[in-house]
Amino acid sequence: MTDIVREFLDIVTQIKTHLEYQKALGIRMIGSAPAGSGTSSPVLKATAEQAAVPAVPELSSTPSGLAAVRDEIGDCRRCKLCKGRTNIVFGEGSPNAVLVFVGEGPGQEEDQQGRPFVGAAGQLLTDIIVKGMKLRREDVYICNIVKCRPPDNRNPEPDEIEACEPFLGKQLEAIHPAVIIALGNTAVKTLLKTSDGISSLRGKWKTYQGIPLMPTFHPAYLLRNPRDKRLVWDDIQQVMKKLMLAAGGQ
Repeated sequence: MTDIVREFLDIVTQIKTHLEYQKALGIRMIGSAPAGSGTSSPVLKATAEQAAVPAVPELSSTPSGLAAVRDEIGDCRRCKLCKGRTNIVFGEGSPNAVLVFVGEGPGQEEDQQGRPFVGAAGQLLTDIIVKGMKLRREDVYICNIVKCRPPDNRNPEPDEIEACEPFLGKQLEAIHPAVIIALGNTAVKTLLKTSDGISSLRGKWKTYQGIPLMPTFHPAYLLRNPRDKRLVWDDIQQVMKKLMLAAGGQ
């Protein structure tokens, strides 16, 4: 077999693998790179911007989906967190997402903007999604265990989690993703109903209501412990493989 034929077959294999992964993530159209852009490999150089899937507004689901959950929450006064909040941070992304990230709770910037993961930790999460997974942020779904900011960014207390968790459950039921990534101790312990810590659970597949769940470190933890980014990347690669396998079974 000549070198040029071998190289061609290798490129075809890479393209096939990439397209199967994009299919697993719900992406059905892939845009081409602009002429003269210098992009040499659609697999190695693909970016989130190339996915030609229109952004789906967060509340464009059916009345029985995310919109209904948000309506049910209303101007929530079910726990003491309502006293100090600026905005309820419901969540954002595609209601048809195959991948959902669940964090702990809004911080100061999230509280101000009414959007999850928009501060420094949010930028790191966005980098994981866009630069690492080659997705657009709007093609996944991002939410938290509690929808209002705990004072001074403390951990949510049990009564606050208890008041808010039913709405998280309804969000996940409405989306019914292929995979959930639980970010940090609070998310993992709440979703898995366990007292085990994130250090012992991360990287090991669990399930939530029949949905595969990958526990991993919270981006805020990574900002303080950058050496552990490689561990999170290992976890993310497991998720990517899981989504590819799911696509292969469709």
